[in-house]
Amino acid sequence: MPEIEAVDLYYLSLPEVEAIADNSQDSLLIRIVSGDDIGWGECDAAPLASIASYFAPMSHSACRPVRDSVLGEKLDGIEDIARIGALVRANSLDLLQADHTLAGIDMALWDLMGRRLGEPVWRLLGQKRALPKLAYASQLFGDDPNQTLAKGRAMRDAGYRAVKFGWGSFGTGSVETDAEHLRAARSGIGDDGTLLIDAGTIWVDDVNAAAARLPTLKEVKATWLEEPFVSGALAEYQRLAGFADRVGLAGGEGAHNFHMARHMIDHAALKYVQIDAGRMGISEARKVALYAQSRRVRFVNHTFNSHIALSASLQPFAGDARSTLCEYPVEAKAVAREITRERIARDSDGMVSAPDAPGLGVDIDPRAINRYLQDIDIRIDGRTIYRSPGVPQR
Repeated sequence: MPEIEAVDLYYLSLPEVEAIADNSQDSLLIRIVSGDDIGWGECDAAPLASIASYFAPMSHSACRPVRDSVLGEKLDGIEDIARIGALVRANSLDLLQADHTLAGIDMALWDLMGRRLGEPVWRLLGQKRALPKLAYASQLFGDDPNQTLAKGRAMRDAGYRAVKFGWGSFGTGSVETDAEHLRAARSGIGDDGTLLIDAGTIWVDDVNAAAARLPTLKEVKATWLEEPFVSGALAEYQRLAGFADRVGLAGGEGAHNFHMARHMIDHAALKYVQIDAGRMGISEARKVALYAQSRRVRFVNHTFNSHIALSASLQPFAGDARSTLCEYPVEAKAVAREITRERIARDSDGMVSAPDAPGLGVDIDPRAINRYLQDIDIRIDGRTIYRSPGVPQR
């Protein structure tokens, strides 16, 4: 009977991490071994906090380390992935980082089972084929409108038909300055490009502040306004949607389980629900994708990490014909770019698809682990509970 024999956590990072909205500066990779099979996943979370949630000693019966529910568990088939996920959620109920750590584990389990069975993950999830999605270039706003204009032009020249601008200074200054950024973004990508705007929760729950930007968002024909508020501000999302007209509201990346995403679909008047497999795992993301289809809300992946995370984020909605956009990070830092040997490339029409290869269809490059691995040693009363693992050969 195959079981999970090893779970290795690799904390990779650039030498210096900047205080910018770019989570490609470090990474937590998870490697799972079961018999002759190996799977890889990536968490979208602070690596050291996630490592702690995996190894930290039990605080009480509902606050156990994630390790207790994973290591040594049998792994006969894909049904065991759901069983292990349920174990983690029950045993680590009060360990708030557990969902993020489980996301990477869940991703690795699907990758492993896909490789063991010789099938892509999207097929194991019950989808008949992986449909092409329009890759939208995902990047930050420029420091000023002229930089935003230049960044838009660069993406248009690179062949992107859809571009998203987010975070940076947007929403932190005047309505007039934001309007200049929005007009610069539209001018940069051209009249026929799909323009997407990400406010990065900057207004928290201030409907008036968000509504003040709507006239210009409508003027520049923005397809969506993403995350004007924090994920839990459901009533505020719904109020803003009443003013938004053609500008759809998008959100959901802050959800780290199905129930949180369902609440946003049901009560935030979203037109687009954005889910990060590195935050909730492929299993939960697939539930959200199916529920979104039933509510006629379009599912969009969220990812700003490596191409293993990009592949994982595509799997839950690979076969959904109505959900046609794919977030495609274009400003990823070196550590995220170098993690995988393969990259999910755009075709001549700017489209991408989930790989038609076993598992996630991308392989980890051990040279990147060797280059960026952080030397971590965590001890309690002189006893080592975690030490950075050695660089794997495969």
